[in-house]
Amino acid sequence: MIADALHPSPLGAWLVPDAAQRRQVLTDVVAVWVEHAMFFGDVHLTDDCTAAIVGFHRYRPIPPPANYPTRLVQGAGAHAERFTALEGLIAQQQPTEPHYHLALLAVSPPGQKAGYGSALLGHHRARLDRIDLPSWTTVPAESERLLARYGYTLRPPLTVPNGPNLRPMRRNPHHASSPMPINPARPVGNRWHDQHA
Repeated sequence: MIADALHPSPLGAWLVPDAAQRRQVLTDVVAVWVEHAMFFGDVHLTDDCTAAIVGFHRYRPIPPPANYPTRLVQGAGAHAERFTALEGLIAQQQPTEPHYHLALLAVSPPGQKAGYGSALLGHHRARLDRIDLPSWTTVPAESERLLARYGYTLRPPLTVPNGPNLRPMRRNPHHASSPMPINPARPVGNRWHDQHA
């Protein structure tokens, strides 16, 4: 599904110019990153698997995927250098502070403009505000407006050599509501400590 969403995009065409190979290469490389997110982040899907978010918890540096150079060459073949170049460009602008890295937001082509991406981003926003963590992503220009509706703001643009312009974006956590329900009749304190002191 993620490869299907990337396939017609300018970024997909830049990563794998050969349209006959593009879907398979994108599928193989995305599979490596989805697997990695299962260990160092998370993957969220809509119930019908029409849309997905893949992200990483960057509380501290995380290792690359297991055997990544070998797996990248196996999956991407002659296109591996483009994936490596893109990763390097993105890494140069990635924050060093703890944050959530929204690596991929994808909606399958038949489901686009039907609210699937918005539904996932609404869930994503609520989670980030509960854990009080900023989020960072890099998206194609056509996704900028959607992310802006969910609190992401533009950072300096990223130009892929002979490729599409990408938009790094950041979202700071919002503190409009408490992450925990509070009973106003009882003061909030360290109840465990009070009971066990």
